Amino acid sequence: MDALSLILDDIRLRGARFQHVRLAAPWKLWLSTPGLASFHICRQGRACLLRSDCDPLQLEPGDLVILPLGTEHRLQDCPDSPAREHDLSRDLESGQVEVLHLDGGGEITELLSGHFRFDIDLARPLMNALPPVIHLRGDNGVPPAWLHIGLQFLFNEQASVQLGQQAVINRMADVLFIECLRYYMDTLPAGSESWLLAMRDDALSSVLVAMHSRPEYDWTAPRLAEIACMSRSAFVERFKSFMGAPPLTYLREHRMRLAAWQLRHTRQPVCRIADQLGYGSDTAFGQAFKRSHGCTPSQYRQRG
Repeated sequence: MDALSLILDDIRLRGARFQHVRLAAPWKLWLSTPGLASFHICRQGRACLLRSDCDPLQLEPGDLVILPLGTEHRLQDCPDSPAREHDLSRDLESGQVEVLHLDGGGEITELLSGHFRFDIDLARPLMNALPPVIHLRGDNGVPPAWLHIGLQFLFNEQASVQLGQQAVINRMADVLFIECLRYYMDTLPAGSESWLLAMRDDALSSVLVAMHSRPEYDWTAPRLAEIACMSRSAFVERFKSFMGAPPLTYLREHRMRLAAWQLRHTRQPVCRIADQLGYGSDTAFGQAFKRSHGCTPSQYRQRG
């Protein structure tokens, strides 16, 4: 597998919710989903996305916008819409399949909005590398081919309740997020030393695949440099410039994120978790975990 695929596997995307919205101006939607990524797809009409820290963003038919960290925002028919605000989060949490109608009597806008969950700690390096908003524009009102096909499939899937439906919807959210990542990575200027561009760097990508595939292995800087086909000093400097930390620091932090997930979501004994992450003893693991999280693994588990 490639590095980005492994990292996306780690974040454990789940719990996707989609809401079909049909709006007649004037209208105004509010959404804030901290800890969840939110998104909107404009199928018809126009929408204005407003955040407190930037200028209004105009959405046209075929556009997709994703807010990776679920930043509080509003969608409305125009920047100074007089409409009463509607809390979209309630509709998303209800899981209803019916179309949401807000009828102000004016021009029609049709949206597909939603959010999905991910493990905040495991996803932190990825999310920190992303902007607050990713805007993928359509082509003269037509969404990209993958999105057009996906929307047709999704509407068919949501037409009735079916077995395995949530798993299918989660996979659709996977595709949506991955395609947005690809788009964003393609737009990064040449020469940028972004964490994401490490996925396309042959030397660093091969190292990330090794570390994420076998986090328990006793990796050393010289061994990782061999995988990158670079000298040790050149490799460490290159890794640090892209990833923001030396390779072994990155590995240690990744292990601690995996450990925290295991402690929260499984009942595996601490000794088993320590062994899975390459620590020779419970003591060594406990000391490393306390340095990272400020408490012992057992205390962390008790806090839930």
